[in-house]
Amino acid sequence: MPFEELCREAQEIGLAGIDLVGPKNWPLLKKYGLQSTMCNGAEINLVDGWNDTQYHATLIKNYSEMIPLVAKAGYKNLICFSGNRNGKDDETGLKNCEEGLKKIIMLAEKHKVTVVMELLNSCIDHPDYQCDRTPWGINLVQRMDSDNFKLLYDIYHMQIEEGNVIKTIQDNHQYIAHYHTAGVPGRNEIDEMQELNYPAIMHAIVATGFKGVVAQEFIPIKDNKIESLKIAVNLCDV
Repeated sequence: MPFEELCREAQEIGLAGIDLVGPKNWPLLKKYGLQSTMCNGAEINLVDGWNDTQYHATLIKNYSEMIPLVAKAGYKNLICFSGNRNGKDDETGLKNCEEGLKKIIMLAEKHKVTVVMELLNSCIDHPDYQCDRTPWGINLVQRMDSDNFKLLYDIYHMQIEEGNVIKTIQDNHQYIAHYHTAGVPGRNEIDEMQELNYPAIMHAIVATGFKGVVAQEFIPIKDNKIESLKIAVNLCDV
């Protein structure tokens, strides 16, 4: 779907914004009264990330340039990724991420931008990705010791990787800045044909006092894709 058409549909549904939109498309978002609820464009890709020091120079440059742009546009969140393990153990990956991210976090604090690392499953969709479990991500957030570094808890990915979604959210909500949805298995509609109970999950998120954004990131397989999105929005409106 052309991006402007998606913006029109999002406005009609009443969405706050669209995730994973970079500077090129911010003017269209503003035209339709939408926000870039999770900005992107500073990362290299999903596999070459902060856990590998050979990418630090590029990432530091990219994020140092992007953070002020995000703030100037009035947005709050900027995504980042750990990258693949490529043989690195947990501790090496954590140390490398901490070393690199601490070189941009003061800039993020200055501009009131939250750098958000996404949790992705390594079982099916992203083999070898390092930030694939909530405890690993929390360990990194604790090491960073900044309100401007948190996690993107992707409900689909974490159901596959570790399960126990509601209890994990209840126990660790203070480390989470953002949520993504999708149906398990398949990453499709979040309807009655998949295993997650999304209204219950949304009630659990609300009960934590969360004031951020839950973004629909499923891949619709039904013919009327916008209708699938409307149904998912209503399902999550608790």
